[in-house]
Amino acid sequence: MRDRPLVAVLDYGIGNLRSAQKALERVGADACLTADAGLIDDADGVVLPGVGHFGTCMKQLRATGLEQPALAAIESGRPFLGICVGMQMLFEASEEAPGIPGLGVMPGTVRLLPDGMVRPQMQWNRLDVQRPGCPLLAGLEDGAWMYFVHSYAPDTEAGLVVATCDYPTPITAVTQSGRTWATQFHPEKSGDAGKLLAQNFLAAVAADRCSR
Repeated sequence: MRDRPLVAVLDYGIGNLRSAQKALERVGADACLTADAGLIDDADGVVLPGVGHFGTCMKQLRATGLEQPALAAIESGRPFLGICVGMQMLFEASEEAPGIPGLGVMPGTVRLLPDGMVRPQMQWNRLDVQRPGCPLLAGLEDGAWMYFVHSYAPDTEAGLVVATCDYPTPITAVTQSGRTWATQFHPEKSGDAGKLLAQNFLAAVAADRCSR
């Protein structure tokens, strides 16, 4: 067995994927930025970052052949984390790119932030925890500050929403379905609170690894 949990960060060529890799390395993961389906299949946990346009990200994920490895990782029950547009990609569709399906792992549509709100939300904002006990948020106080940059957010079932933020109406900030988590904010840009969230994800990866 490897000394450290192996976390595959999906490399589909969009945005600063290396920042997510480095954040995981800082908390002790053997984090690998990769497009190798075999390595992804062997990984103990998988991370899907994303920035920019939903449609572009989905097209590129498919063009690099990483849609099926991502779905297989989720279906296997291994810990999986979507970040920012990587969160949005887990849903069925987005108003940003009509006609381009998402991964469909979580039900719902990603919608433009309502009129009257400044778009994008580009600021620190506080989490309002809806489901206490979520392992991804262990040790984080309700009201922890995280860094957001987005103009769209998921509209999904209330039972999947772990935390929201106030902007000024509630915006979905964290979701969970089984061992698949997603954050609309950027943990790697969120200081000590984001570091603790990365540690929690790695702890989930390590615990799952030991149970297999």
